[in-house]
Amino acid sequence: MFRSGATATTTRGGAPTDNGDYVVTLDQVPRWSDAENRSSFDCEIEDTSFTNSYFPDPLTSPTDGESSSHGMVSRFPVDHEINSKIYLWRGNPWNIEVDAVVNSTNENLDEAHSSPGLHAAAGPGLAEECAMLGGCRTGMAKVTNAYDLPARRIIHTVGPKYAVKYHTAAENALSHCYRSCLELLIENGLQSIAMGCIYTETKNYPREPAAHVAIRTIRRFLEKQKDKIRAVVFCTVTSTDTEIYKRLLPLYFPRDKHEEEVAISKLPADVGDENGETIIDERKIRIKPLPKKLISRPPQAQDDLPVSDVGLARRNSSYLDSYLDPAFMSLIKDPDQRRQEQWEKTAQAQSRWNCAKMLGFGDLGGPPLSAAEEYSLHSRYLAKANSLNLSEIAEMKIVYRGGVDSEGRPVMVIVGAHFLLRCLDLERFVLYIVKEFEPLIQKPYTIVYFHSAASLQLQPDLGWIRRLQQILGRKHQRNLHAIYVLHPSFHLKATILAMQFLVDSVTWKKVVYVDRLLQLFRYVPREQLTIPDFVFQHDLEVNGGKGLIVDPRTKYVYHRP
Repeated sequence: MFRSGATATTTRGGAPTDNGDYVVTLDQVPRWSDAENRSSFDCEIEDTSFTNSYFPDPLTSPTDGESSSHGMVSRFPVDHEINSKIYLWRGNPWNIEVDAVVNSTNENLDEAHSSPGLHAAAGPGLAEECAMLGGCRTGMAKVTNAYDLPARRIIHTVGPKYAVKYHTAAENALSHCYRSCLELLIENGLQSIAMGCIYTETKNYPREPAAHVAIRTIRRFLEKQKDKIRAVVFCTVTSTDTEIYKRLLPLYFPRDKHEEEVAISKLPADVGDENGETIIDERKIRIKPLPKKLISRPPQAQDDLPVSDVGLARRNSSYLDSYLDPAFMSLIKDPDQRRQEQWEKTAQAQSRWNCAKMLGFGDLGGPPLSAAEEYSLHSRYLAKANSLNLSEIAEMKIVYRGGVDSEGRPVMVIVGAHFLLRCLDLERFVLYIVKEFEPLIQKPYTIVYFHSAASLQLQPDLGWIRRLQQILGRKHQRNLHAIYVLHPSFHLKATILAMQFLVDSVTWKKVVYVDRLLQLFRYVPREQLTIPDFVFQHDLEVNGGKGLIVDPRTKYVYHRP
């Protein structure tokens, strides 16, 4: 049923690669929906040879498989378009000619802890590039070149260590591994990926529960992004893994109504949320409105009370409200509710047209905030940001710390081309900015913004930028020395001019336009900046002229004619 890479595949030229393996093209890999992959589903699901002492067989229903699925709705209905993108292959993923292959590694991206055989197949250049990435956190992923492999890129991810006590945490971390790999695939403009089992024997993750997490996460991801992905190849290197995937794939990728009906009774009770992650109801954050003000008793009811209890009755009435500070009473309300009420009152009071909104700059309405209100808003966002794991935002490399400028001020770098508005949760991005900027805005600092190749990206409106400035507070405005904008476009200059008039004249008058990298290095030395390679290439294409730039990281010399 499954062709081996060593016996049933050939290279494009009919010869093996340099390391002795054969290149497998995607059309040689069995598609999940093909007839040759169909087998006796009912027989396979009864196989109990892979049970685990810690986990009951997830393919056995509470009534030992005898319960009927009549009247139940499938959580994973038949979707032929998604099924056509799924492949199952017995062999190493790096022998397949796809856009990207996945390497299961550790936090240091060491060769010794990577997928066995991948570094040897890719060549020594891979280890050198991995050493420059600065590691990778558990559940996240990073991308490198593929070197001698037939793929275009290698996506490295770090699977979690497993312990029964932390089963749910390990499930969600593993789910995030697969989702991060697919997100990186899309961000790099790639469409096909081959991935093995992202767990190792040293991390003690049971094979069958790990396969459930992998398959359901990819199913949920394809339901949202199937137009951007052409192929996902599940690769197994052992007969045990192969049989597990053969049994579990029909549960999440049923190919006909029969498999869908059987899967209803065979699926585990917990198949995760819309992303495939496990949800614990006890840990959900529940926000409830404050109880309404108690209704005071009728006046005649107080006549029956002893004199000593009259004060107690008045505490439950509105009588005491007139003696309390209104500012103190306002603290009883939820802060977000108070802010919403303020905005509603301001909107009702405004009878004029919102010119900024008509011009497409966004909603700039709402009352200006006082210093105390800005401090309270910033404090709440900072507290929330410190309580969350925002590592997925950090991995996008939109905002990161640089060194210092020519006068010793700390530098924050912003890369406009990495700001993918369609793939970004703006609220979490704001939280990340507040967290990263907090140590900088306490003293004078500088911002360097790379607008290189960012003209085609969707940008947030001025209303969102105004809100972000309010959250950062007046200390950000006061201590900001300058914003150096590299490779500004005409549209960006017009937008900044609009921000000077409509958002904040003090901050946006500190913008300094820089047309070329050599000019930027006068303000911020090159060794103090981590500059993406495409910025060098963009500078070369746009400016030309005499001179050269040497990137000290790659030692590449960019000559200008």
